[in-house]
Amino acid sequence: MLKQTDHVAATIVERLAACIDARADSTLPPLWHWLFFLDPVPANALGPDGHRARGGLVQTDASLPARMWAGGRVGFHRDILIGSTLRRETKLANATERQGRSGKLRFITLQHTIFSGANLLIEEEQDLVYLAPRTPPADAPAKPAPPAPPGASLRTITPDEILLFRFSALTFNAHRIHYDLPYATTVEHYPGLVVHGPLQAMLLANHLGASLDGANIRHFHFRSHKPAFVGQELQLEAWRDAENHAVWHLQTRGRSGAICMTAQATTASLLKDSA
Repeated sequence: MLKQTDHVAATIVERLAACIDARADSTLPPLWHWLFFLDPVPANALGPDGHRARGGLVQTDASLPARMWAGGRVGFHRDILIGSTLRRETKLANATERQGRSGKLRFITLQHTIFSGANLLIEEEQDLVYLAPRTPPADAPAKPAPPAPPGASLRTITPDEILLFRFSALTFNAHRIHYDLPYATTVEHYPGLVVHGPLQAMLLANHLGASLDGANIRHFHFRSHKPAFVGQELQLEAWRDAENHAVWHLQTRGRSGAICMTAQATTASLLKDSA
């Protein structure tokens, strides 16, 4: 088990707010805890793609050097106060190998619990997938998905290089697919720079927050499906479940109409941290 402490510095929160055109008052918005407990990987421990090549909680496989954050599940129990000191405990919850269309895949689930004093604030599972180096894509372009239901809350943004650079810096993410265009296109064979999965999830949570009329996100589950790329329109979509009004469905839609990320959020009142 890995144990860490970190301080929720207001200056860091302000920088993300400026980066994604959002706001934070006295408490940390949903998912913004990803700004903290970052892994300070030394330069000599980085692999060719900018990720940690060795060491850490997860033992890497040299035949599966590429890593993606595939999704996760976050439960929010109490507000995180800006200026507070937090403690996080992390353990490896699951590791499995499967055979996919592109070859062997290794799926890792990390389990995080975050505390302030004796108060449990967040429980989280983070799904990572390790895979072989990408080859030039041979698949046909993804087909557009059905439109969001009538009445869905929609917002269209166009992520640019500045947004990706600033977000990489804020999250200490050195993965080159987000800022190194020659690497992204010639080594990883993407058509452009890739928008971070966590950034998409934060944008969705922020978009939903504008529609909640004071309610809080209590659970947030998300899954990545297709990459989103810099310079291409990305539509944020949110709509309330027809039967359970505490549940919201969210997704990001790329320029082709294909869904890049799906998410589901449930809302309720959070407890205030008394620590």
